[in-house]
Amino acid sequence: MAGRMARTFIDSRLTPLVVVASMLLGIFAILATPREEEPQIIVPMMDVFVQMPGAGVKEVEERVTIPMEKKLMEIPGVEYVYSTSSPGLSFAVVRFTVGEDEEKSIVKLYNKMYANFDLIPPGASTPLIKPRSIDDVPILSLTLWSDRVDGFTLRRIAAQLDDQLKDIQDVSETRLLGGERRQVRILLDPARLAAYHLAPGTVVQALTATNQELRAGSFSRENREVLVDTARFLERPDEVGRVVVAASNGRPVYLRDVARILDGPEEPRSYVLFGVGKASHAKGIAGDPTGRLGAPPRGQDYPAVTISVAKRKGTNAVVIADKVLAKVASLQGVLIPREVQVTVTRNYGETAQEKSNELLKHLILATVSVTILIALFLGWRSATVVLMAVPVTLALTLFLYYVYGYTLNRVTLFALIFSIGILVDDAIVVVENIARHFHLPENRGRPLLAVAVEAVAEVGNPTILATWAVIAAILPMAFVGGLMGPYMRPIPVGASVAMLFSLFIAFIISPWAAYRMLRGEKIPPHVEGHEDWTTRLYRRIMTPLIRSAWTRWAFLAGVVVLLLASASLVYFKVVHVKMLPFDNKSEFQVIVDMPEGTTLEQTARVTREIGEYVATQPEVTDYQMYVGTAAPYNFNGLWRRCRRVRRSSRPWWPRCTARTTSGRWRWLGRSRASSPRPRALWTWTGTSKIRRPASDSCWIGKRRHSTASRPSR
Repeated sequence: MAGRMARTFIDSRLTPLVVVASMLLGIFAILATPREEEPQIIVPMMDVFVQMPGAGVKEVEERVTIPMEKKLMEIPGVEYVYSTSSPGLSFAVVRFTVGEDEEKSIVKLYNKMYANFDLIPPGASTPLIKPRSIDDVPILSLTLWSDRVDGFTLRRIAAQLDDQLKDIQDVSETRLLGGERRQVRILLDPARLAAYHLAPGTVVQALTATNQELRAGSFSRENREVLVDTARFLERPDEVGRVVVAASNGRPVYLRDVARILDGPEEPRSYVLFGVGKASHAKGIAGDPTGRLGAPPRGQDYPAVTISVAKRKGTNAVVIADKVLAKVASLQGVLIPREVQVTVTRNYGETAQEKSNELLKHLILATVSVTILIALFLGWRSATVVLMAVPVTLALTLFLYYVYGYTLNRVTLFALIFSIGILVDDAIVVVENIARHFHLPENRGRPLLAVAVEAVAEVGNPTILATWAVIAAILPMAFVGGLMGPYMRPIPVGASVAMLFSLFIAFIISPWAAYRMLRGEKIPPHVEGHEDWTTRLYRRIMTPLIRSAWTRWAFLAGVVVLLLASASLVYFKVVHVKMLPFDNKSEFQVIVDMPEGTTLEQTARVTREIGEYVATQPEVTDYQMYVGTAAPYNFNGLWRRCRRVRRSSRPWWPRCTARTTSGRWRWLGRSRASSPRPRALWTWTGTSKIRRPASDSCWIGKRRHSTASRPSR
């Protein structure tokens, strides 16, 4: 087969077209394939919320959580069920087996829940189901902060900016964190209510009945139908004050007669603060070139509002992040005042671009290194032939990645770098054998084209066997189960596909290139017994091993000793084994878990003290404090949140994030409902420890896991 393929393409005009087409397909794949931080992993996961107002933790657990867990575990494909019970709320995370179809899993869950509505206890609400996926992780976080504008104004500016960002194509979800919302507060006066013989409930009913818009009917006039609406929603504080709540002595009683009406920010339920570090000049914060803020003092925090942006599935994180940042830049000075600064506190598009570019650079470096190594032993002409085969193989592999829906991330590019060392074997074998046949004395005077075809046919079967042997060794990794399976699958798939492509390229393109490159080489006259330096070195080493039994056993013993010594490095932890390099974003987290009953303000004060210390570190550019709310979560937080659900009356896990000169600080968890117990958690990757209260418990599947007997970490 190898000889027939070589004979067909070695002098065909289609062969250079195949080379050009393959390279163009590879360039197209590099430009068109989405770039992301992490590979796309399909693990269907849904949140199920059931409210039961007025019920305690024990009642919610026994009447809602446990029966709901039993029904959820009956769904085919469900692997784990994590649940937490809190006063008036039951929350469960349903995780399906890795690789399950996401849409079918959602349908299964909905069918199971809706088919058991008759089992909902009195007082419990209808289950609320929210699917979660890897695309829910925000790729971009923008923090608006200022030393002249308060949180209430920042929130209103951020809300208008959020409306503009939602119009960008492929932006799926945006969230606002921090600031105070606008709120119209009605403070009833007990004395005035008593004077008019009114109860607070009467005022609430009147206000609720007024603040609505109803369709009264329609009538026709001049061949047109006119729709009639009665009343409308309240828009201004003076309209709220003119609401009639009752009648006294034949006169209407307005709401302003019995209450004070305040229009302004709501009472703080959380704090989002921004701090400046010593290395803030690296991001243009200190000494801002626009002159808006000058040089903000270090260690001082400012009110802030964070906007997190998530992308749609299968889209390019780099392109979307650039579009969002370009949109924000165009709104500077128009929608965003000069007194407000926007700082990028997370940009996974930038990090994905950096990783992709770095891996592509190493890919080129590995190709050049292999070519130089081949040139030292086979000559520059043979090395040029191999150099042509490697990019064509990688280009076709990248195009296949694009066809199968893979993205360019550190796993897929690592697979290509990993496969370079083995995909050049086929081309080397073919080129070396062609060069050897060109130098044989019996082939002098024969047509070089026929000699090249014979050389390819001679090594064809061994090359095919060696290629399939490598594929058989790598491909089983594609069948690894669990969460690690789809995460690492691009490596065996990419390497196996690259080996197959390299085999066909060795039989199609390598003979074509070798015939043209090697036929111009001067063939020295054959000298009987002449050997090059590599052959002489090989003979000098192998001759004692073949002739002496003692030398063979000593050599084998040395190999065994070296093998055991290398394996012991892992056992004694001298060398740390890891499949992929550490994802170093220069991030880490600090979690502040205050005692029971601590107020929000006291928690914020302690967090500020930590921020003042962080600001003194020379590597820190900026840091964010999230007190009473959760910071934008990342890939780890999406999965770790399943193991952090707890049965507790204190479900808040507020976060604080920060950033250094070479990365962003991030949040590794997720919060849920508000709680009377404030918590502030600083999320910095690496050395954080989470202390869980001794009264917390967690349900995983049908087994109850409690931390009552575990010491706090």
